[in-house]
Amino acid sequence: MRTGKKAGADAFVSQFLVYALVAICCSASIGLGTVWMRHQISVAANANKVLEAKIAGLERRIEETDAAISAEQDPAVLNRRNSEWRLGLVQPGETQVRRVSEDPVTRLAALHNRTLFGERPATVSLRVALVR
Repeated sequence: MRTGKKAGADAFVSQFLVYALVAICCSASIGLGTVWMRHQISVAANANKVLEAKIAGLERRIEETDAAISAEQDPAVLNRRNSEWRLGLVQPGETQVRRVSEDPVTRLAALHNRTLFGERPATVSLRVALVR
């Protein structure tokens, strides 16, 4: 059995070793966490780059499709297709054309939803009773 200063020194050394091991483990786990976080940031950045490239490709394809549609809607192209395919289509007469001055989206929404709310607005009558 140990007594005196020798036992106190051994206790101090063993406590110091425990604290040193705890400090090493804590700093190692902080370092490992930092490396893992940097890796996750890198993975997210690479995924964002891939998504941005896909979005740019889709936007380019949309623009190409819009340009092709615009080219096909040209009246000269439509007349040429009509004669090539022998469709026999003619320009609509002025009586067949209806000009709409309001916003077409709002107008179509109102036409579509008119049955939801009824043709005429409903009248509501209220009776109020005063209590004294």
